[in-house]
Amino acid sequence: MKEQPSNKNGFYPIRKVSELTGINPVTLRAWERRYGLIKPERTPKGHRLYTDEHIQLIRRIMDFIDQGISIGQVKNRLSGNGAHLQGVDSTQVKESDVWETYRSRMLQAIAEFDENALDGNYNEALSLYPIELVTRLLLQPMLHELHQRRSSQPLAEVESRFFHTYLRNKLGARFHHQSTQTRGRRLLGACLPNEYSEVELLLFSLKAMTQGYRPVLLGPDLSLELLPMTINRSHSEALLLFGSLEPPMALLQSHLPALVQKVNEPVFVGGAITQTHQAEILQAGAIPLAVDLAAAVVQIDDRLTIGR
Repeated sequence: MKEQPSNKNGFYPIRKVSELTGINPVTLRAWERRYGLIKPERTPKGHRLYTDEHIQLIRRIMDFIDQGISIGQVKNRLSGNGAHLQGVDSTQVKESDVWETYRSRMLQAIAEFDENALDGNYNEALSLYPIELVTRLLLQPMLHELHQRRSSQPLAEVESRFFHTYLRNKLGARFHHQSTQTRGRRLLGACLPNEYSEVELLLFSLKAMTQGYRPVLLGPDLSLELLPMTINRSHSEALLLFGSLEPPMALLQSHLPALVQKVNEPVFVGGAITQTHQAEILQAGAIPLAVDLAAAVVQIDDRLTIGR
């Protein structure tokens, strides 16, 4: 049963509020300091304390953001002044413009191989918006654009590797921290042969952990022949394979079907490869995952529920 916010003293510390709402403490502090959206109570030592009303307010803010309202305009909406913004260009209230700005800045930083600028923009986005929104509206579109550039721009391959290395370090630290606190059902994850970037696999794994799963990651460029014994020994309930590069046809027509036949657990395939080879993945007996991470987790939930 989902935990209901209740507290006999009527107050919650910031980390408890983060657990209840899914908004990290850094973001909660930024909403307070930069935008005045939340005004928590304070202990004599200055620690923040939140009430049930604060939690309801945070969820209203999240609803506005999900509707496409920029964080800068949420206060107007909360006060009832944002229904008709007279004399204001409509583009100023579109969340898509906010994300386009972040993408533009970060792509420029990548083009200049400026990790400080890249990190600054990414951290700013994380401080103002929920992690899942940053992943869906910033990281995934950037990964897609960099992937598309590889066939037409001379340094696109190098830029892509630079960004993937940066993200691998950032996401890997988050994964390590969260995995020590997760005790759910195990999912065995690996990159397909000749795949050297773990970013898409890490993004999915972080999302899966928020839904109670415990991913066991094997990393890049793994031979499929090693996986049947590994999935048994790791006591995993499903196998996740991620890829973004164009695979050799033998992988889809021979190696993947052979793997599916050897394991009793469902085999899921995610990453950019699912957009170009969905039919081949299905024909091999595997299940292509949705690009949307939340939808992909639902697919796994549904499949594992059927298998019980």
